[in-house]
Amino acid sequence: MSGLHIPIGTPDGSRTEHAENLLAPNPSLMTLDGTNTWVIGTGEEVIVVDPGPDDQAHLGRVRDHLGERRVTQILLTHGHFDHSGGARRFARMVDAPVRALDPRHRLGEEGLGDGDVVTVDGLEIHVYGTPGHSFDSLCFWLPADRAMLTGDTVLGRGTTIIARDGGLADYLRSLDRLRAAAEGLEARALLPGHGPVLPDPIGALDGYIEHRRQRLDQIRAARAQGARTPRQIVKIVYADVDRSLWPAAEMSVAAQLDYLDRL
Repeated sequence: MSGLHIPIGTPDGSRTEHAENLLAPNPSLMTLDGTNTWVIGTGEEVIVVDPGPDDQAHLGRVRDHLGERRVTQILLTHGHFDHSGGARRFARMVDAPVRALDPRHRLGEEGLGDGDVVTVDGLEIHVYGTPGHSFDSLCFWLPADRAMLTGDTVLGRGTTIIARDGGLADYLRSLDRLRAAAEGLEARALLPGHGPVLPDPIGALDGYIEHRRQRLDQIRAARAQGARTPRQIVKIVYADVDRSLWPAAEMSVAAQLDYLDRL
């Protein structure tokens, strides 16, 4: 894909021909380098995806970076604070509506859902419903660049947790859908909500799907050893993971236990 640029050491400034990332300064074990705020469009009008947390310096940086270009819409991949917290403040700064699946995060009359097509400056953005990480997760296909913006459904590094407002059965279906789309649409890049651009979409999605299968097998094995609660299972399955991540791991394990119990 012409125009694919992946900086060394940070996802800030990553771009395709029609999408550019401005990294929010909220790094952590959960957010990796920080939240990726994507600007879509190279003409006089643009769309901003995931303004990030309510950080005035970051939002001001995005606004100043745009110069005279006008933001027509703000889109949210989902409502978690590290993606949506700054949306209302940014909307006031640039006088643009906020569109999201969850009505609680909208600003304006229009929502956003599976099958919608949003346009800006002659570009189309196709909306894919991909629940799992959260109930309201969406991905955005940019045909002009053959790139999929994945929010937290697929990260640029590591794996995604299943949050309390998500579900593993939905997530597995979403991964399968993205895998089929990546192949059928001949995708050339995944543009995640955290971490670097992934230039091998099918490889990345195959890795995610295989990882989930392995984790389920590990949880089955932990249960066979007598572990019952999420914390007991985390101590076995995530023994080599930083303990600060164990609470998040417990959320994912709880989702996986619920999934296994429903089979």
